[in-house]
Amino acid sequence: MATDTVDIKKLLEAGAHFGHQTSRWHPKMAPYIHSKREGSHIIDLTKTVEALDRALAFLADTSAAGKQVLLVSTKRQAKAKVKEVAEATNMPYVTERWLGGMLTNQATIGARIKYLKDLENRMVSGELANRYSKLEVQRMQEEIDEMNKIYGGIKELAAKPGAVFVVDVLTDDIAVKEAKKLGVPVVALIDTNADPSAANYPIPCNDDATKTITLILDYVHKAIEDGKKKIKQPAAKAEKPVQSKAEKPATETEAK
Repeated sequence: MATDTVDIKKLLEAGAHFGHQTSRWHPKMAPYIHSKREGSHIIDLTKTVEALDRALAFLADTSAAGKQVLLVSTKRQAKAKVKEVAEATNMPYVTERWLGGMLTNQATIGARIKYLKDLENRMVSGELANRYSKLEVQRMQEEIDEMNKIYGGIKELAAKPGAVFVVDVLTDDIAVKEAKKLGVPVVALIDTNADPSAANYPIPCNDDATKTITLILDYVHKAIEDGKKKIKQPAAKAEKPVQSKAEKPATETEAK
């Protein structure tokens, strides 16, 4: 599925080309490095554009297939934007803490989410208020709030999402490992200090700058929405018209 061409000027303005110090680099990032400047690597933005176009096309196709894209970042400068895009596109997300097994241990995680939903339903219905004291209800509400910080974004997560989008593969390496274990494609921003092979769709760029993260997530937002517009709705079955007795063709017996 085609996506709008990424604007290299916007990437430049957002500082997407600034890498880490040359002493903190991963050798596998060599093909994506343009030059060195004042002791730091400069990323080749033409490679970024190519990689981002491929990644966005994949995300659009994933969305068009009706599959979920799990958005992940526990990084301070990315958390709010990740949550914003996830909620706007109705996709699952993790921004507070990645618990080991969020993808690979569905039995345990599913049980916790079921408990959370049950507690929320009982709170809304008034059952808890009728059965417990105000102090106990307050503590239960605090438990709900605390659980929502961890599980709120994945309450509607399918057993296996169609893709996982990660802002920083080093910060959220457990998420990357679990996705790979399940064979779920990973789309990720890859800075000069990370291994690009950690992602199926690596996007070489600055993964620390808020402007860069925001710009790329805006592209991701649009790709997911574009994909949703392409979802094929099942064709409605045409109902056969009911014939009245008078309209029914006469049988051989009736004709006599």
